[in-house]
Amino acid sequence: MKKKYNYYGNKLAVAVAAILLNAACTGFFEDYNTNQHEATEQMLSYDNLKTGAFFTQMQRNIVVFNEGMGDDGNLSSTYQVGQGHTSDIFAGYYTITGTWITGNLHNGCYVFVDDWREQLFTGGFVKVMPAWASIVKTANEQGLSEIAALATVVKVEAMHRVADTYGPIPYCNFGSGVLQNNYDGLDEVYAKFFEELDDAIDVLTDFVSGNPSAKIMAPYDVIYEGDAEKWVRFANTLRLRLAMRVVSANETLARTEAQKSLDNPIGFITTKNERASLKHALINYYHPLEEIRNFNAGEARMSAAMDAYMNGYQDPRRAAYFLPAASDGQYHGVRLGVTPTYVPNYVGAGISNLNFDRTSSEIVWMTAAESHFLRAEAALRWNIGGSAQSHYEAGITASFDETNAGDPTAYIASTNQPAAFTDAVGSNNQAQPSAITPKWDAGASFDANLERIITQKWIALYPDGPEGWAEFRRTGFPKLFPVVTNGSGGTVNTEKQARRLPYPLSEYNNNAAGVQTGIAKLGGADTGGTPLWWDKR
Repeated sequence: MKKKYNYYGNKLAVAVAAILLNAACTGFFEDYNTNQHEATEQMLSYDNLKTGAFFTQMQRNIVVFNEGMGDDGNLSSTYQVGQGHTSDIFAGYYTITGTWITGNLHNGCYVFVDDWREQLFTGGFVKVMPAWASIVKTANEQGLSEIAALATVVKVEAMHRVADTYGPIPYCNFGSGVLQNNYDGLDEVYAKFFEELDDAIDVLTDFVSGNPSAKIMAPYDVIYEGDAEKWVRFANTLRLRLAMRVVSANETLARTEAQKSLDNPIGFITTKNERASLKHALINYYHPLEEIRNFNAGEARMSAAMDAYMNGYQDPRRAAYFLPAASDGQYHGVRLGVTPTYVPNYVGAGISNLNFDRTSSEIVWMTAAESHFLRAEAALRWNIGGSAQSHYEAGITASFDETNAGDPTAYIASTNQPAAFTDAVGSNNQAQPSAITPKWDAGASFDANLERIITQKWIALYPDGPEGWAEFRRTGFPKLFPVVTNGSGGTVNTEKQARRLPYPLSEYNNNAAGVQTGIAKLGGADTGGTPLWWDKR
């Protein structure tokens, strides 16, 4: 019988943690120019909060959700503006069709709304990083290196999403006591990620070897309930994810880090029960997209890209991802940046809504399918870690298992192609985006098989917008439709699409000198069109 992390039964402890953290973080954020993201001694003085409660705090703020109490300020609308209306739509997973901003000019049209570009950056530096600093300081004082290592893995999972969204960030000296707030270049941040993951994986691997059945912070761990071996599998897969992320910027570094994960004796996430997700049996919550799909009469709708690929492939996972349109029982999407004239029609019966269940849809950090697709790419590039085709087909099989989509045999052998997009309620039609098929082609070019891997990976990642968008930017795949309306004034190329989010206004207001160092290391203007260091495709 699993022990459920009873948020309600532990309300007092977590509420105190939230109050302490919010108080500390508010002060930190206001004093950003003079004290870089430091956890306070007051936070560290509460023995019962030094590790466990802060660890839960970190896990609950990778992908934010509303658990119904609001003690940490997270609502479904926090997810909506911080991830849903940014990376999720730029990844091509769904489209926003609301008319709540004058002229319908918002992130979907590359007019970046100030409040929307704030949430991910602030959440990472206010709710994750101080909690990590507290845990590591206390764990080191108590000689609990495995706890510090575990917290560091979670920190990297959180902060690579921030770095991949904005670019250079003030990361490397966090928690060192150095009173400076200059930004680190994205290459420096990634070097730090790998250094941290290498050390943490070594510590956790040794811990598992010496303590095969031991748990780490089990009552506070809402991902794996303290299962250290599963955490090593996740960390190895995370290191491989980040290795492939930088492959076009520094292939030597990418291959070195990939090989480290391949050489680890514990290995990778391989099955559904090893994937990293917030378990409903361990924490009370519901998926934020379950509520968001009903906001403003249903403004979040299936994207045109998902329509073209999943309908063209006759993909059985459609039913797991979207609801059939009430008008004809089929699956219909909508282009990003639709013109205001058509917006009211897109929330009607002709377009598919999102399909999420309040009590069973999990927030997933990493799927088993992604793990296999990562190894397929490593094998394709460097002929290491097995067969590219075998891992590719294992990725599709794992995705079908994770979505309860049935037997994948026919799909794996399918020569279907993506379909042209036909706008069900407007005139924003688009030609077939690609001719790539699910069936593996051993004689195809490197680019064709990379597109095959990334396209299936993109489908399997849904609705993980941060990963889907990052993969599109670094590889150019899958091929996504351009926006209908580009309101950026030329700062974002319509065909290349959005490459990042501009820095939040709070940075300009509270850390003006620091953000300028970030822009200098970005290598271009602070706009949505400037590519990141690893974005070389």
